Amino acid sequence: MELAEGKLKFIEAWGKLGSEWGINRTMAQVHALLLISPEALTTEEVMAELSISRGNANMTLRDLIDWGLVEKQHKTGERKEYFFAEKDTWIIARRVAEERKKRELDPVIKILGQLTEVKGDEKDPAFMAFKSSVININKLANNVNKTLETMLKAEENWFFGSIFKMFKK
Repeated sequence: MELAEGKLKFIEAWGKLGSEWGINRTMAQVHALLLISPEALTTEEVMAELSISRGNANMTLRDLIDWGLVEKQHKTGERKEYFFAEKDTWIIARRVAEERKKRELDPVIKILGQLTEVKGDEKDPAFMAFKSSVININKLANNVNKTLETMLKAEENWFFGSIFKMFKK
């Protein structure tokens, strides 16, 4: 396989993986392109490489900046903006986890906390089923949150060392 074909396959695969992260395919493809580019790229270069519109490229680059996965750079004497992706996979994983936690897990934990306060008749089977489910899901969500917080604070070597120890047992 030649480099050009390999790049296309990587961009396509990263795009499919993006939907698993909770981002759209184009956003993941732009991220992939910037990941494998040795130099920062302009919006026009991103558009040309991926055959996407200016509006789509601008919106996608802005979203990647919001996620903390891409930085905007300026080159002295040039008016164009350049975009560069973080290359460290541990930093990328942490930023994706932080963003997903903020967008998905935190709101669910807030709602579940409110739902644990619902009042009802302890003798009513419907109320007890509701209460039991909410409490159990709330415990699970909070345990996931604690685990995620630990990962986000951890150093890469410590984290993977801990994971490997769990699987050895």
